[in-house]
Amino acid sequence: MDFTYTETQGMIRDTLARFLADTYDFDARTKMIASEAGRDPAIWTALAQELGMLGAAFGEEHGGLGGGHIENMIVMEELGKVMAIEPYLPTVVIGGGALTAAGGAVADHMIPEIIGGNVIIGFAYAEPQGRYNLANLRTSAKKEGAGYVLNGHKSVVVAAPWATHLLVTARSGGSQSEADGVSLFLIEAGLPGIVRRDYPTVDGFRASEVYFENVSIPGGALLGGEGAALPMIEAIVDTATAAICAEACGVTERLHAGTLDYAKQRKQFGQEIARFQVLQHRMVDMFMEVEQAKSMTIMATLSLDKPAQDRMAAVSAAKAKISQGARFVGQNAVQTHGGIGITQELAIGHYFKRASMIENQFGSADHHLDRYEMLTLAE
Repeated sequence: MDFTYTETQGMIRDTLARFLADTYDFDARTKMIASEAGRDPAIWTALAQELGMLGAAFGEEHGGLGGGHIENMIVMEELGKVMAIEPYLPTVVIGGGALTAAGGAVADHMIPEIIGGNVIIGFAYAEPQGRYNLANLRTSAKKEGAGYVLNGHKSVVVAAPWATHLLVTARSGGSQSEADGVSLFLIEAGLPGIVRRDYPTVDGFRASEVYFENVSIPGGALLGGEGAALPMIEAIVDTATAAICAEACGVTERLHAGTLDYAKQRKQFGQEIARFQVLQHRMVDMFMEVEQAKSMTIMATLSLDKPAQDRMAAVSAAKAKISQGARFVGQNAVQTHGGIGITQELAIGHYFKRASMIENQFGSADHHLDRYEMLTLAE
């Protein structure tokens, strides 16, 4: 695919790449995830206040750089190259995307706070029974006076241990799995009645099981129309899916590069294993998966503002291919390294873990193949 960044977009990429090279090497990341907090807050502050990176995708009217989906793609790919654990996806891509779509006074207040690095958002949408059905919700938001009372349980809420706010999907009407009756709320993470069980994920992030026990929330927390938020949520999740496809590009690129370097150093039978024809074919296959992932990600990102059916089909096509590619590249990287490929001391094993998580995040390859088939046959 013939695609060229603008001068500003190229500067964003290069500036972020230099910053991450200086601050986010493998040893530094290892120390961060092993710490009690699980992160270094100074890096998030620097991304916001020194680099202005948290504003790259926001409009100038909110103090951003006037970018959009492409800028998110650029940032996510660079974060993927270093396996950054920064909460950019839930805060900027998802939270910022929801606020931009909803508009109004809440967006005017919150988006500058996100750009300034003062807000971290956890996206509380997944439930144990829900699988990938965004409407399959047991969490309820019942009207009470001018506000709502929230009850329910959300699973694997990434960045919730660090969050100042939670973006919550809940059913304010209708029956479980019904399209109508789904609402979206942005609430403070410290409200009475919110209970968290925090834990590290296998790829080094932090997440929580979040329980809402008669949580009173103001009416102003509602984003969009009451009971009519499902189309907006679907668009937000598609945007997030395209963003993790971009992250996968960075992850798989480093898996391929690290494996190629290892093959040039490791010797068997008196020669580098990179000279073995079967491994040369493997490296080429891995490289092709990385390049296809980049093209599919660009295609999906450029489709995010298209009509819903076209957007969903493009995103599902990309995610299905990239989920398969992440598995292929990750497994071949580990196999080429042998036993050391899954040790804690080697970066390759950590990239493999992140690739494995991306494979199923926001939908597995099978889920997106089914969705793509449904959408295209409907035409």
